[in-house]
Order: sequence, then C-alpha cells, then structure tokens
Amino acid sequence: MKKKNKNKWIKKRHSFFRLVLGLPVFLITWFRYKVKIRRAKLKGPHFILYNHQTAFDQFFVACAFSKPVYFVCSEDLFSNGFLSKLIAYLVAPIPFRKSTADIASIKNCYKVAREGGHIAISPEGNRTYSGTTEDMKPAIADMVKFLKLPVAFFKIEGGYGVHPRWSDTVRKGRVTAGVSRVISPDEYEKMSSEELFEIIKKELYVDEREDKTLFYGKKNAEYLERVMYYCPYCGITRFESKNDIVTCQKCFKQIKYLPSKQLEGVGFDFPYPFVKEWYDAQSDFVRGLDITPFMDTPLYEETAKYSENVYCKKKIMISDGAVMRAFGDRLVVSYDGKEDTYLYDDISSATVLGRNKLNIYVGKRIFQFKGDKWFNAVKFLNLYFHARILKCSGEHSDFLGL
Repeated sequence: MKKKNKNKWIKKRHSFFRLVLGLPVFLITWFRYKVKIRRAKLKGPHFILYNHQTAFDQFFVACAFSKPVYFVCSEDLFSNGFLSKLIAYLVAPIPFRKSTADIASIKNCYKVAREGGHIAISPEGNRTYSGTTEDMKPAIADMVKFLKLPVAFFKIEGGYGVHPRWSDTVRKGRVTAGVSRVISPDEYEKMSSEELFEIIKKELYVDEREDKTLFYGKKNAEYLERVMYYCPYCGITRFESKNDIVTCQKCFKQIKYLPSKQLEGVGFDFPYPFVKEWYDAQSDFVRGLDITPFMDTPLYEETAKYSENVYCKKKIMISDGAVMRAFGDRLVVSYDGKEDTYLYDDISSATVLGRNKLNIYVGKRIFQFKGDKWFNAVKFLNLYFHARILKCSGEHSDFLGL
C-alpha cells in the first residue's frame, strides 16, 4: 500500500499545505494586485485553462479553488536548486519543456486526472506583452480530448493594465479573475479538434484596449524597451525609458505611456494608440525583413549571462558576461576567449521566459541567456522564427515565437 501511494502524483500533504498556505497566499495576492477573485464551486476534477497576464496568475487560479490545483509549468521553475525542490514538495507542479512536444508532461497530466486532481495550464504558454491574448497551439484541443475532463475556462482581466509583462512596477487599478464557463466531455466529445480549439480561443481571449479602467503609476513606461525595438521612423533601434516616457535612441522621438494604457507622442502624433498596435507593426516589420545582408554582419548584439539548464535539475553558469550576436542564419556567443555558434537549423525551438530571459533548445540541451534589466529577448526570438520560416518555406509567417 505504501509503495502504491508513493507512486501517486497526488499526496495528502498537498491538501494540508493548500489549507495552511491558502490564506497567506490570498492576502499577498490581494495586497499586490487588489484582485477580485470569484470562487469556483465545481465538483470533481477539472482541466482549468486560463489566459496569462501576470506573474501571479497561478495564485489567482489556486485561490479560486478549494482543492489543490496541479499547474503545468515551464521547466525553468525546476532548475533553481533547493527552491525548486521545496515547490515540488509543497504543490507538485507538472514540468513542461517549453516550445516542444513534451510527451512526458502529457502523461503526467493524465496521471493526475486519473487520480482525481485539478490540472491547470495556460494554452498561450507565454504572458501577454501587448495586452491581448497571445498565440495558442491547436494541440491544446487534442490534450482536452485526451484527458476527458470537464474544462473550466478561467478568465483574468485587468492584469496587463496593473502589471504589464515588460514592467517591474505594479500600478493602481482593477483586476478580476474567475471561471467564466465550463464545458463537459459530453459537450465537446462530438466536436472536431478544430471546433474545440476555436471555442478555447474565444473563451480565453482578452483585449485590454477595451477596458477603460485607468491604471496609475509613477513609472508606467519603464522597461518598455524589453519588448519594443522597432521605431516607425527609424526601423530597428534601441529605446530608453524613464518614468512614463520611452525614447528612441536614433531619432530621439519620445512616446508617453498614459494611465489609460494609451500611447501619446511628445510633440508629434504617434501612429499607434496602444502597445498592441505598435507590437503588431513591429511584427509586420520583421516579417518583411530581408535577412540576407546580415549573414556577415550581426543584426543585434547584446551582453548576457549564459548558462545551460539541466532539465528539471539545475542551471550551470557558462559565463556571466557573454556577448550574443544574432546573424541572419545563426546565433554566435563569445565568452572567455571562446565562441559557440548555434545555427538556426540546429535550434529546435526558442522561447522567452519571465520578463526577458531567452531559452534556446539544441537537441536535448537547453541554453539560457539572461541580460540586464534593459535586455530585449523578444528581438532574438522574432529573428530566429523569421529566419527559420524563410529557410523552410521561402514565405513569411504570422508566428514569430509569441
């Protein structure tokens, strides 16, 4: 009996720690975001799908349910030594190898489902940078059908306004979170995966431009350069931010970020009313970018900490000051008199973690680049996906990694 219990994913201690930590977690979450969480009164295990806006989204979900929720989380969470072991002991999240097809993760989800536990995942896999729900992979519909659990759609609204992914500061505003709809296996079993996927996208879609709430802060524009690197007047550039102003370092035009989340040119008419339109224009610019001039000359160059992540175990620091150079067909990393070259053809995938960390997946190995507070990982990700798509099809694609 003990051996059988040992092999189970769900442990009795998870319910105990859910009870003990529930109130402190709720209070921390409320004081930080002033979030209004609607309690979910659902019987039996559910597959919880939520849109991803803040670093605290998992806490919003956990606080809404009375029983433990087992979250599918990026492998990066499991590579932090003792802290990772403590989190695994307390709440047993399900590791997932980001931007890859992780069969082991799906098997673990099935195990939790059969043991009667709630499972939660964000189909986006990434927090929104622009205020609208990010791209989702159609495979989430197949996963729903495989698990055969009732699906609870958990919608978070206002999270981007209070704490944009690219920012370090929390603004005063309003966040709401709760289950908006539940569909049973009987409802979706006769649907095609395509039909189910359309429902998932519709139920989780949020466009923060529609929210007229004002979000007040003293540093509303700071670190916007973590995501934006395109100027409509200069093309690819660098920005510097301070308080509520971000400045292009080529033409020195200044853009103000308002409490309404709108953008306003200082002394000129800025063409994009929200970050969303600017973000889309940046993506369109990259999709039309000719990368052939950048085979010998790098398009981007940054300095970052360079490490290898041993999957779900630890991080091995390679260099705390490596120089990254992104060419049209490769990423070159220089450090301590050495040079590592990663052809885009050899990188199976890439993703951005947190606010601005870049992971690349080469075979079974994971390498991570973490720059300073102003580091822009998005531009490396966008270039990689654009170059791979051009190489494979010769055509432009909508998907640039986020």
